[in-house]
Amino acid sequence: MSVDPAASFAGLPGAVAVSHLSVYDWEAADGFRGGTPHLHLTCSEAYVVTEGRGAVQTLGPEASDTTPLKPGALVWFTPGTIHRLINEGGLRIVVLMQNNGLPEAGDAVLTLPPEYLTDPETYARAVRIPDAAEAEQAAVARHRRDLAIEGFTVLRSAWEAGDPEPLLDFQRAAAMLVRRRVADWRSRWEVGAAEAARQTGAQLDRLAAGDDSHLAQARTRTRFPAAHGKFGMCGRLDTYDVLGSHDDPDRGPDAGREGL
Repeated sequence: MSVDPAASFAGLPGAVAVSHLSVYDWEAADGFRGGTPHLHLTCSEAYVVTEGRGAVQTLGPEASDTTPLKPGALVWFTPGTIHRLINEGGLRIVVLMQNNGLPEAGDAVLTLPPEYLTDPETYARAVRIPDAAEAEQAAVARHRRDLAIEGFTVLRSAWEAGDPEPLLDFQRAAAMLVRRRVADWRSRWEVGAAEAARQTGAQLDRLAAGDDSHLAQARTRTRFPAAHGKFGMCGRLDTYDVLGSHDDPDRGPDAGREGL
Protein backbone atom coordinates (compact mmCIF):
# COMPACT_ATOMS: atom_id res chain seq x y z
CA MET A 1 0.00 0.00 0.00
CA SER A 2 1.43 3.39 -1.01
CA VAL A 3 1.67 6.10 1.61
CA ASP A 4 1.40 9.84 1.09
CA PRO A 5 4.43 11.12 3.01
CA ALA A 6 2.76 14.49 3.50
CA ALA A 7 -0.31 12.93 5.07
CA SER A 8 -1.08 13.05 8.77
CA PHE A 9 -3.28 10.40 10.36
CA ALA A 10 -6.75 11.86 10.99
CA GLY A 11 -7.55 9.77 14.05
CA LEU A 12 -6.34 10.02 17.61
CA PRO A 13 -2.65 9.26 18.23
CA GLY A 14 -1.79 5.70 17.24
CA ALA A 15 -5.44 5.08 16.29
CA VAL A 16 -6.55 4.72 19.88
CA ALA A 17 -10.14 5.58 20.78
CA VAL A 18 -11.54 7.11 23.93
CA SER A 19 -14.81 6.96 25.83
CA HIS A 20 -16.07 8.19 29.19
CA LEU A 21 -17.43 5.52 31.50
CA SER A 22 -19.66 5.82 34.56
CA VAL A 23 -19.40 2.37 36.14
CA TYR A 24 -22.64 0.63 37.09
CA ASP A 25 -23.51 0.69 40.78
CA TRP A 26 -25.87 -2.30 40.52
CA GLU A 27 -25.22 -4.85 43.25
CA ALA A 28 -24.43 -8.40 42.11
CA ALA A 29 -25.05 -11.74 43.83
CA ASP A 30 -21.57 -11.67 45.40
CA GLY A 31 -22.24 -8.30 47.04
CA PHE A 32 -20.03 -6.22 44.74
CA ARG A 33 -21.37 -3.36 42.64
CA GLY A 34 -20.07 -2.84 39.15
CA GLY A 35 -19.76 -3.98 35.58
CA THR A 36 -19.69 -7.05 33.40
CA PRO A 37 -16.58 -9.27 33.25
CA HIS A 38 -15.29 -9.84 29.72
CA LEU A 39 -12.13 -10.11 27.62
CA HIS A 40 -10.87 -8.66 24.35
CA LEU A 41 -9.42 -10.81 21.58
CA THR A 42 -7.06 -8.40 19.78
CA CYS A 43 -7.01 -5.13 21.71
CA SER A 44 -5.27 -3.83 24.78
CA GLU A 45 -7.37 -1.45 26.88
CA ALA A 46 -6.46 1.15 29.50
CA TYR A 47 -8.35 2.84 32.32
CA VAL A 48 -7.57 6.36 33.55
CA VAL A 49 -9.57 6.95 36.74
CA THR A 50 -10.98 10.47 37.02
CA GLU A 51 -13.45 10.20 39.93
CA GLY A 52 -14.53 7.88 42.72
CA ARG A 53 -13.15 4.67 44.13
CA GLY A 54 -13.27 1.03 43.15
CA ALA A 55 -11.20 -1.82 41.79
CA VAL A 56 -10.71 -3.96 38.71
CA GLN A 57 -10.66 -7.74 39.09
CA THR A 58 -8.52 -9.45 36.44
CA LEU A 59 -8.03 -13.07 35.49
CA GLY A 60 -5.59 -14.55 33.00
CA PRO A 61 -3.54 -17.72 32.55
CA GLU A 62 -0.81 -16.30 34.80
CA ALA A 63 -2.72 -14.55 37.59
CA SER A 64 -5.95 -13.70 39.35
CA ASP A 65 -5.76 -10.24 40.89
CA THR A 66 -7.65 -7.23 42.22
CA THR A 67 -6.22 -3.76 41.54
CA PRO A 68 -7.52 -0.80 43.60
CA LEU A 69 -8.70 2.23 41.60
CA LYS A 70 -8.70 5.87 42.66
CA PRO A 71 -8.34 9.18 40.81
CA GLY A 72 -5.11 9.30 38.84
CA ALA A 73 -4.71 5.53 38.57
CA LEU A 74 -3.70 4.18 35.15
CA VAL A 75 -4.31 0.46 34.58
CA TRP A 76 -4.08 -1.46 31.31
CA PHE A 77 -4.33 -5.06 30.20
CA THR A 78 -3.57 -7.08 27.09
CA PRO A 79 -5.87 -9.30 24.98
CA GLY A 80 -7.09 -12.38 26.83
CA THR A 81 -7.24 -10.72 30.25
CA ILE A 82 -10.71 -11.01 31.77
CA HIS A 83 -11.55 -7.81 33.63
CA ARG A 84 -14.42 -6.76 35.87
CA LEU A 85 -14.89 -3.27 37.29
CA ILE A 86 -16.01 -2.84 40.90
CA ASN A 87 -17.65 0.46 41.87
CA GLU A 88 -17.10 1.48 45.50
CA GLY A 89 -18.55 4.95 45.01
CA GLY A 90 -18.87 7.32 42.04
CA LEU A 91 -16.33 5.51 39.85
CA ARG A 92 -15.73 7.33 36.55
CA ILE A 93 -13.07 6.36 34.05
CA VAL A 94 -11.63 7.49 30.73
CA VAL A 95 -11.20 4.34 28.64
CA LEU A 96 -8.45 4.13 25.99
CA MET A 97 -8.77 1.41 23.36
CA GLN A 98 -6.66 0.07 20.52
CA ASN A 99 -7.68 -0.07 16.87
CA ASN A 100 -10.10 2.83 16.53
CA GLY A 101 -12.17 1.60 19.46
CA LEU A 102 -12.58 -1.96 18.26
CA PRO A 103 -13.40 -3.04 21.85
CA GLU A 104 -16.58 -0.94 21.46
CA ALA A 105 -17.28 -2.45 18.04
CA GLY A 106 -17.13 -6.17 18.64
CA ASP A 107 -13.78 -7.17 20.15
CA ALA A 108 -15.26 -8.34 23.43
CA VAL A 109 -16.78 -11.55 24.76
CA LEU A 110 -18.62 -11.70 28.07
CA THR A 111 -17.86 -14.52 30.51
CA LEU A 112 -21.27 -16.12 30.17
CA PRO A 113 -21.78 -19.74 31.30
CA PRO A 114 -20.71 -22.30 28.64
CA GLU A 115 -24.24 -22.99 27.36
CA TYR A 116 -24.37 -19.43 25.97
CA LEU A 117 -21.03 -19.73 24.13
CA THR A 118 -21.87 -22.58 21.74
CA ASP A 119 -22.33 -20.41 18.62
CA PRO A 120 -22.55 -16.71 17.66
CA GLU A 121 -26.35 -16.70 17.38
CA THR A 122 -26.90 -18.15 20.86
CA TYR A 123 -24.39 -15.71 22.32
CA ALA A 124 -25.97 -12.75 20.50
CA ARG A 125 -29.43 -13.56 21.84
CA ALA A 126 -28.07 -13.64 25.37
CA VAL A 127 -26.29 -10.28 25.25
CA ARG A 128 -28.14 -8.09 22.74
CA ILE A 129 -29.58 -4.88 24.17
CA PRO A 130 -32.86 -4.11 22.38
CA ASP A 131 -33.95 -0.83 20.87
CA ALA A 132 -36.43 -0.15 23.64
CA ALA A 133 -37.24 2.14 26.53
CA GLU A 134 -34.36 2.95 28.87
CA ALA A 135 -35.80 0.87 31.71
CA GLU A 136 -35.92 -2.22 29.51
CA GLN A 137 -32.40 -1.65 28.24
CA ALA A 138 -31.18 -1.31 31.83
CA ALA A 139 -32.90 -4.55 32.81
CA VAL A 140 -31.27 -6.44 29.92
CA ALA A 141 -27.84 -4.92 30.64
CA ARG A 142 -28.14 -5.92 34.30
CA HIS A 143 -29.30 -9.45 33.46
CA ARG A 144 -26.39 -10.10 31.09
CA ARG A 145 -24.03 -8.61 33.70
CA ASP A 146 -25.33 -11.11 36.25
CA LEU A 147 -24.97 -14.02 33.79
CA ALA A 148 -21.37 -12.99 33.09
CA ILE A 149 -20.56 -12.77 36.81
CA GLU A 150 -21.98 -16.27 37.22
CA GLY A 151 -19.59 -17.54 34.54
CA PHE A 152 -16.67 -15.46 35.83
CA THR A 153 -17.09 -16.81 39.37
CA VAL A 154 -16.73 -20.37 38.07
CA LEU A 155 -13.62 -19.49 36.03
CA ARG A 156 -11.96 -17.62 38.89
CA SER A 157 -12.77 -20.25 41.51
CA ALA A 158 -11.37 -23.03 39.31
CA TRP A 159 -8.19 -21.07 38.58
CA GLU A 160 -7.61 -20.31 42.26
CA ALA A 161 -8.12 -24.02 43.02
CA GLY A 162 -5.33 -24.87 40.57
CA ASP A 163 -7.49 -25.81 37.58
CA PRO A 164 -6.88 -23.52 34.56
CA GLU A 165 -8.92 -25.59 32.10
CA PRO A 166 -12.25 -23.73 32.47
CA LEU A 167 -10.45 -20.45 31.73
CA LEU A 168 -8.69 -21.93 28.71
CA ASP A 169 -11.97 -23.41 27.49
CA PHE A 170 -13.59 -19.98 27.74
CA GLN A 171 -10.77 -18.36 25.76
CA ARG A 172 -11.14 -20.98 23.02
CA ALA A 173 -14.90 -20.45 22.92
CA ALA A 174 -14.43 -16.67 22.70
CA ALA A 175 -12.06 -17.05 19.75
CA MET A 176 -14.59 -19.27 17.98
CA LEU A 177 -17.40 -16.76 18.51
CA VAL A 178 -15.56 -13.89 16.81
CA ARG A 179 -13.84 -15.81 14.01
CA ARG A 180 -16.18 -14.75 11.22
CA ARG A 181 -15.70 -11.08 12.07
CA VAL A 182 -11.90 -11.10 11.85
CA ALA A 183 -11.83 -9.95 8.21
CA ASP A 184 -13.84 -6.84 9.16
CA TRP A 185 -11.52 -6.19 12.08
CA ARG A 186 -8.50 -6.47 9.79
CA SER A 187 -9.99 -3.78 7.54
CA ARG A 188 -10.46 -1.53 10.55
CA TRP A 189 -6.83 -2.11 11.58
CA GLU A 190 -5.57 -1.37 8.05
CA VAL A 191 -7.14 2.09 7.97
CA GLY A 192 -6.34 2.73 11.64
CA ALA A 193 -3.25 1.62 13.54
CA ALA A 194 -1.48 0.19 10.50
CA GLU A 195 -2.07 3.33 8.45
CA ALA A 196 -0.91 5.58 11.32
CA ALA A 197 2.33 3.58 11.56
CA ARG A 198 2.85 3.67 7.77
CA GLN A 199 2.45 7.45 7.70
CA THR A 200 4.93 7.89 10.54
CA GLY A 201 7.43 5.67 8.71
CA ALA A 202 7.06 7.70 5.52
CA GLN A 203 7.51 10.98 7.42
CA LEU A 204 10.65 9.66 9.11
CA ASP A 205 12.06 8.68 5.72
CA ARG A 206 11.39 12.17 4.34
CA LEU A 207 12.88 13.90 7.39
CA ALA A 208 16.00 11.76 7.08
CA ALA A 209 16.25 12.96 3.48
CA GLY A 210 15.82 16.62 4.48
CA ASP A 211 12.17 16.89 3.40
CA ASP A 212 9.80 18.52 5.91
CA SER A 213 6.83 18.93 3.52
CA HIS A 214 4.37 17.07 5.74
CA LEU A 215 4.54 19.89 8.30
CA ALA A 216 2.65 22.12 5.88
CA GLN A 217 -0.36 19.81 6.32
CA ALA A 218 -0.69 20.46 10.09
CA ARG A 219 -4.28 20.47 11.34
CA THR A 220 -6.22 20.76 14.61
CA ARG A 221 -9.34 18.68 15.19
CA THR A 222 -11.98 18.77 17.92
CA ARG A 223 -14.79 16.39 18.87
CA PHE A 224 -17.46 16.27 21.55
CA PRO A 225 -19.25 13.05 22.52
CA ALA A 226 -21.48 11.79 19.74
CA ALA A 227 -23.53 9.64 22.13
CA HIS A 228 -24.25 9.93 25.85
CA GLY A 229 -25.21 7.36 28.45
CA LYS A 230 -25.24 4.22 26.30
CA PHE A 231 -25.64 0.99 28.25
CA GLY A 232 -22.25 -0.67 27.98
CA MET A 233 -20.73 -3.74 29.56
CA CYS A 234 -19.13 -1.86 32.44
CA GLY A 235 -21.43 1.13 32.78
CA ARG A 236 -22.96 4.10 30.97
CA LEU A 237 -20.81 5.29 28.05
CA ASP A 238 -20.20 8.62 26.35
CA THR A 239 -18.53 7.88 23.01
CA TYR A 240 -16.80 9.87 20.26
CA ASP A 241 -17.03 9.57 16.47
CA VAL A 242 -13.41 10.45 15.68
CA LEU A 243 -13.08 9.31 12.06
CA GLY A 244 -16.70 9.67 11.02
CA SER A 245 -17.18 5.91 10.75
CA HIS A 246 -17.53 4.71 14.34
CA ASP A 247 -19.60 1.55 14.71
CA ASP A 248 -22.49 1.19 17.11
CA PRO A 249 -20.64 1.05 20.44
CA ASP A 250 -22.63 -1.91 21.68
CA ARG A 251 -21.69 -4.46 19.05
CA GLY A 252 -20.22 -7.79 20.00
CA PRO A 253 -19.66 -10.99 18.02
CA ASP A 254 -22.21 -10.83 15.24
CA ALA A 255 -23.99 -7.49 15.20
CA GLY A 256 -26.90 -6.15 17.16
CA ARG A 257 -26.54 -4.05 20.32
CA GLU A 258 -24.82 -6.85 22.14
CA GLY A 259 -21.23 -5.99 22.96
CA LEU A 260 -20.21 -3.29 25.37
